[in-house]
Amino acid sequence: MQQSILILAAGGPAPGINSVISSVSKIFLKGGYRVIGLHDGYKNLFTGKASTVDIDFELADSVLTRGGSVLRMSRYKPKNEEFTQDFFVNNNVKLLVTIGGDDTASTANRISLFLTENKFPIQNIHVPKTIDNDLPLPDNQPTFGYQSATEEGVRITKTVYEDAKTSANWFVMSVMGREAGHLAFSIGTSCHLPMIVMPEMFNKATLNFENITRLIVSAVLKRKILGINYGAAIVSEGIFHFMSDDVIKESGLQFTYDAHGHPELGNVSKSHIYNVLLQNKLKELGLDIKCRPVELGYELRCLPPSAFDLQYCTMLGTGVKKLFDQGLTGCVVTVNNKGEVNPLFLKDVTGENGKVKTRLVNIEDAKTKMVLEDNLQYLTAEDVEAAKQFVSNPEEFVFSTILNWN
Repeated sequence: MQQSILILAAGGPAPGINSVISSVSKIFLKGGYRVIGLHDGYKNLFTGKASTVDIDFELADSVLTRGGSVLRMSRYKPKNEEFTQDFFVNNNVKLLVTIGGDDTASTANRISLFLTENKFPIQNIHVPKTIDNDLPLPDNQPTFGYQSATEEGVRITKTVYEDAKTSANWFVMSVMGREAGHLAFSIGTSCHLPMIVMPEMFNKATLNFENITRLIVSAVLKRKILGINYGAAIVSEGIFHFMSDDVIKESGLQFTYDAHGHPELGNVSKSHIYNVLLQNKLKELGLDIKCRPVELGYELRCLPPSAFDLQYCTMLGTGVKKLFDQGLTGCVVTVNNKGEVNPLFLKDVTGENGKVKTRLVNIEDAKTKMVLEDNLQYLTAEDVEAAKQFVSNPEEFVFSTILNWN
């Protein structure tokens, strides 16, 4: 029977998934392998009802530049007791290629171990995917999809900022990012937004809605001093990952709750939350300023990949074959800026809690410091007197005081 490889994509979409599928398929077709694409992630792999597609050159070539994923995705995470070897044996699978985050990779490792124990060993190689750029790849390599999502986020934000100037309004924007602020930082920096709020900034201060709102007001007041009556602030959704349920409930906003009593954050617009809190604060301060919410979310996930990601995904996909030919398994494929392909093993980047360490924005590096110190606009101690013409308590809105960076 012809030897085959199996490709699946799991988790949420990111620009470049099809480019990886295309590149992996082409290089293995060239080597004489059958390439099987599995729909729905791991969901039906062990049920006997797997939905698959044989990927030939024509299909691989047609999806290269498309957004989304030609293979339907799922977040399903199978338990060890669900594993069987039937699909792998019946299709003579020699390699499992997974596209996703750390959960997808760790599941592939568990499957590979099960098959080895049952005397049908296969290799498994993982391609790291997330628009959040929060996987700890070596040499600060980006995760594929991040650059494309940033470009689209910048395109939308430029229009929003132009609207702010045209209508003399403020906009409060929220952007995806899970625990990290990479997207917020890159989009905000590219568009010269006067305020960027990321969880990483609260390394010395309490992360709560009050302090987030005060940071945005700080930018509003600074611009009023400068005679600028418009602006936009961008906030990473990652801040929610560092807030307790009690802090979220204390915001006074209405949430629905799951069976365990946790706020269902996926059901609400984060930008709407920030905007309502800002409106309330501005009204409390007697400032007549209009503000509107804008959410940057799902529209960033299924874009056609940018030129950067097209090239990057091509190298990652081709790199899978290089690692396979070296007999490597249980690893993540990485490609540095020289085009060198290297394996990254999950055990080397896993913390004591068993989870892959999150790559956060390094607020101590030169680039981040430059933006925070020189490009943002906010109240400093020297602005307090000038700000008293607008509010009676400007000391509360000094940027360094809010963050305890004094």
